[in-house]
Amino acid sequence: MSLTRRQVTAAGLAAVPLAGRTPERKRTLYIAGDSTAAQKYADAAPETGWGMALPFFLRNEIAVSNQAVNGRSSKSFVDEGRLDAVLGTIRPHDLLIVQFAHNDEKSDDPTRYTEPWTTYQDYLRLYVEGARAHGARPVLATPVERRRFDADGNAVPTHGEYPAAMRALAARERVALLDIEALSLALWQSLGVEATKTYFNWTATEQDNTHFNPPGAIAVARLVAQELLRTRVLARHDVIRLHKDIPTSWITWPPAS
Repeated sequence: MSLTRRQVTAAGLAAVPLAGRTPERKRTLYIAGDSTAAQKYADAAPETGWGMALPFFLRNEIAVSNQAVNGRSSKSFVDEGRLDAVLGTIRPHDLLIVQFAHNDEKSDDPTRYTEPWTTYQDYLRLYVEGARAHGARPVLATPVERRRFDADGNAVPTHGEYPAAMRALAARERVALLDIEALSLALWQSLGVEATKTYFNWTATEQDNTHFNPPGAIAVARLVAQELLRTRVLARHDVIRLHKDIPTSWITWPPAS
């Protein structure tokens, strides 16, 4: 499947080498994922991927290359050559965060569907092995939860066996795991039915319980940064503003091309 001009440009920018780069200097944190993490453009505002907010919690010594793309699964990201593109630019001591499941779950679409305990794990292993082969560190992130409540107002999980399958693979392969599914579910529970609407892409014309607006993206990015610290993927001096308010005005949407 051919890449759009926007995607080619983004990949090209990520591929520009840093002059004089050494392991002690600037590292790049790559994100491979779907629309919940992806960069959004002006034509999609106020929809916001959590990857757009993650840099607010990291020191400037860590660059973020957000390669997440709308609609991709662990399988289609690989089949379209996107993992190869990441591995073509990733360097020793860089990080690769991998978050998929939303589209892996679509059993009616053979181009994206994976089965949790077999093909899903098989594809995730390609990311793990690919990053390690290039001296980079893979990090698995369970999929952020959708906004769904039962009749009693309890936040309910929506990802079936996929989070458990990822947790099992992370343990088996000794890969750092960011349990964003469990943490986001707990966050939605604490906020409740009505307050969570202010975190998702609810507008006058849309009631989107999957994608975020700026407050939601910032909240999920904070969870990611906290987990990177908890799992010791990043050191304390690598993360900032974990307990500070982030103005939503910091979120910007580049012009759509």
